[in-house]
Amino acid sequence: MNSITARRRHPLARFAVLALALGLLGGAYALIAPGNQADAAISAGKADDVAEGRSLFVAHCSSCHGMNAEGTSMAPPLVGVGAAAVDFQVSSGRMPAANPGPQAPRKPLAEWVNEDTIRQLSAYVQSLGGGPERPTADMVDPAKGDAAKGGELFRANCIQCHNFVGAGGALTYGKYAPNLNEATPEQIYEAMVTGPQAMPVFNDSTLTPEDKRNMIAYIVSMRELKDPGGFGLGRIGPVTEGLVAWIAGISFMSLAAIWITAKKRKKS
Repeated sequence: MNSITARRRHPLARFAVLALALGLLGGAYALIAPGNQADAAISAGKADDVAEGRSLFVAHCSSCHGMNAEGTSMAPPLVGVGAAAVDFQVSSGRMPAANPGPQAPRKPLAEWVNEDTIRQLSAYVQSLGGGPERPTADMVDPAKGDAAKGGELFRANCIQCHNFVGAGGALTYGKYAPNLNEATPEQIYEAMVTGPQAMPVFNDSTLTPEDKRNMIAYIVSMRELKDPGGFGLGRIGPVTEGLVAWIAGISFMSLAAIWITAKKRKKS
């Protein structure tokens, strides 16, 4: 016991303990980190999708985002953005971008884009450093959401940009909030967790997965509503309705004035 106590009192003993602790900590991290990365890649697709996704990325995305997704002057880095961002951007046709601009618009899909290639590309980007993953079918099922609660959340968080019924609207500097009628439930969920373009991120601490599903239920239900008052006029709101009423009213009064003036001339 005396020899052990003497060694513990040695000046180098504390450094030996510190080195041992750092070694154990580094070894534990090395064991955990690769597993997490592999799990993330598998959750985004199949295990072999990462290699296929890398090939697709080099062929179609690296010219803007860099060979290792480190980003360039034309496009941001993709490390840590997650599979959800890739699925949203590529499945909606926003990526690959045709022309640089303040906002990437929805457009027809590129020839090489399909369900398999989107899954593979998503798996590769997910493997680079985590990030939001693609939602499961249960998370975006409108039938399992509460449209009434979703409407309250939508009016509190989204109508400033997307309008009461998701018809979209103009923003500053050439940007705009897109019409949500073409977006799938998956794309709506992914937009909330990734915040594309000018949209803020609504993570789970801001809106729970249940809240997001309720909002999806509300947005989908708005598409099925009829317009009992007549023409919907794009459902943009009172500005469009007032403009149409003003044009119609002025046109009617102008035609009436011309008709009355013509009748008076004939009588004279």
